[in-house]
Amino acid sequence: MPCVGAQLKSITLGGAVSGVGIEASSFKHGLVHETVLALDVLTPDGRIVTCTPDNEARDLFHGFPNSYGTLGYALKVTARTVPVKSCVALEHVRYRDPKRCFAAIAQHCEQPDSDFLDGVVFGANDLVLTRARFVDHTPYCSDYTFEHIYYRSLREVSHDYLSTRDWLWRWDSDWFWCSKQILAQHPLVRRLLGRKHLNSITYQKIMRWNTRWGVTRMWNRLRGLHAESVIQDVDIPIERAAEFLQFLLREIGILPIWLCPIRSPNPNAYFPLYPLRADTVYVNFGFWDVIRDPVERPRGFYNRKIERMTRELGGIKSLYSDSYYEPEEFWRIYNREAYEALKRKYDPERRQPDLYEKCVLRR
Repeated sequence: MPCVGAQLKSITLGGAVSGVGIEASSFKHGLVHETVLALDVLTPDGRIVTCTPDNEARDLFHGFPNSYGTLGYALKVTARTVPVKSCVALEHVRYRDPKRCFAAIAQHCEQPDSDFLDGVVFGANDLVLTRARFVDHTPYCSDYTFEHIYYRSLREVSHDYLSTRDWLWRWDSDWFWCSKQILAQHPLVRRLLGRKHLNSITYQKIMRWNTRWGVTRMWNRLRGLHAESVIQDVDIPIERAAEFLQFLLREIGILPIWLCPIRSPNPNAYFPLYPLRADTVYVNFGFWDVIRDPVERPRGFYNRKIERMTRELGGIKSLYSDSYYEPEEFWRIYNREAYEALKRKYDPERRQPDLYEKCVLRR
């Protein structure tokens, strides 16, 4: 398997490199782009450039992550892999104190005796940390691809077993837990959809259809509600993680929240458009929902709060979702000097929008 696989079947390796890919092995191997050995990139000016960490295109190799296609498209990705066994054994440990949970994450990052590590926040005093490791034999293998739902099992059992394939796609059948938005967690709806259609690709098609036709928007207006989509993945230094969680619970109120620790395996690696400190463990907070408010708020009200707090705590957010930064603030975070140097070299005619135009202005 790739050292850091995709979370969902709808994510490609090229997308995970040009964006920011993460999974439960990131506490050992870093983000997806830290596992890449070489890239063939189709640049906006029509060249195909082979990039490695030490060839003449090393600037594009290190600048490609978090560029979202504005510097080119990955035609070929060479990435490191790790051997696997047939099954994965899971241990779910529950915590009532967030600080103890984050302390346990830090300890496991220092002593990586598992193959995978991630967690879920179900409430202020209800957190589950999952450690998983490859095994050759298991007493049974659970199935969360149809009638049973993986994330619910975290609070129902302390130990579990999955085939390696089902472990890698454990979040896909319910898009983590976002399948609730289309009622796919209801047993009857689940059976009507069938195993074949319980996946992130189906849900994305449905959500795009809804966005195009505005069914949910009309329903919210009829109920007198104002909706704001809050779809975010935010990386926070672990020493500030409990503080960020407290903010989320107090000001945003979205649950569950995915936790995924990140630690760079290479202290000398530097990716200028997504500048995480190599000597720091980060915790990714993934939270995805719609906040429906009876009070009309300014555009991006909740997302702006998240952006401000992320910056205050020394974190950084992925740009795949809605962003509301002013240009000056955005470029202080995402390294305008390095980006403009790459743009001049690989897209001198500005055929593609720049990173701010694409990810904030949505051009």
